[in-house]
Amino acid sequence: MSKDKKLIPELRFPEFDKDGKWDIKTFKELFEIGNGRDYKHLDEGDIPVYGSGGYMLSVNDYLFDGESACIGRKGTINNPMFLSGKFWTVDTLFYTHTFKNCLPKYVYYLFQSIDWLKYNEAGGVPSLSKTNIYQIETLISHPKEQKKIASCLSSLDELIAAHNDKLNALNDHKKGLMQNLFPQEGETVPKVRFKEFEDDGEWVEKRFEELFEIGSGKDYKHLEEGKIPVYGSGGYMLSVNKHLHNGESAAIGRKGTINNPLFLKGKFWTVDTLFFTRNFNDCIPKFIFYIFQKINWLQHNEAGGIPSLSKSNIYKIKTLLPKLSEQNLIVEAISSVDDLILSQEKMIEELTKHKKGLIQGLFLKNK
Repeated sequence: MSKDKKLIPELRFPEFDKDGKWDIKTFKELFEIGNGRDYKHLDEGDIPVYGSGGYMLSVNDYLFDGESACIGRKGTINNPMFLSGKFWTVDTLFYTHTFKNCLPKYVYYLFQSIDWLKYNEAGGVPSLSKTNIYQIETLISHPKEQKKIASCLSSLDELIAAHNDKLNALNDHKKGLMQNLFPQEGETVPKVRFKEFEDDGEWVEKRFEELFEIGSGKDYKHLEEGKIPVYGSGGYMLSVNKHLHNGESAAIGRKGTINNPLFLKGKFWTVDTLFFTRNFNDCIPKFIFYIFQKINWLQHNEAGGIPSLSKSNIYKIKTLLPKLSEQNLIVEAISSVDDLILSQEKMIEELTKHKKGLIQGLFLKNK
């Protein structure tokens, strides 16, 4: 790291404008790194155990008590965690302790500003070593400014967490609607029904082959770049200049991700890994999409390796459905919740981008 570089971040709180440049320090000068240990000799308890992938279980003893910025030693090495209180970490997760002129929460956000994959030391499963982590140089301010930075980012984290809680509540609400507005297994009428349909009797059972046709995706590589979206079983891929279908469609993976239905509308193209539906009979495309969401598609998997579905087996699946007017109201009710979920997801995405921008501005990048 160049000693001649202007060591001042792009964004700085006004009260620190006159505090001068930041200092260059190695991580070895700022904290010590602790190794995780095996927990299998411990009994069940209320002390959380963490690995590089996050929380695992709870035991009756602790490895450390205090605040700590943690980073994966092996596996998930690019997902820093902040732990406080009593905890235990396993061998895949390093924890930090004995901080010198730096705050644990500040180090946690500093860890988030680092591209840890650059320090990967393995060709297979990503891994880090204490030696290499200790050698990383960073730019650091005095503890008072660190506290301000950590407090700012913590408040944003709390806001993101609150919006995630709201998103979880909306997803739970949708799950409840789906359970109540569609008949449960072994029943022919839903638990909750719109008043105007209470006397309409049982829903009618039909096979999918009676309700729609299944279209196969095709290769897109002969097409030019354009504005028509191309979808595979994993979702949106890119955009081209021609369409395979124009209209509303419930789509389901043919191969790969077979348990993630998509609702497509307008002009679109699908590749070979994604089936789409068309030519609907006595049913609404979006109603079929919600039916698809209720199905455990992995039960219809036909392969031992990569999951896959066939048209013939999909056509054999039976479902219950009411008349079109009732389908419409059910779709409207669930779609309104989907709109709120989408709005919430966008809000979280924007806040996350804002946090990323703040981290880039509030920290000086390592070289």
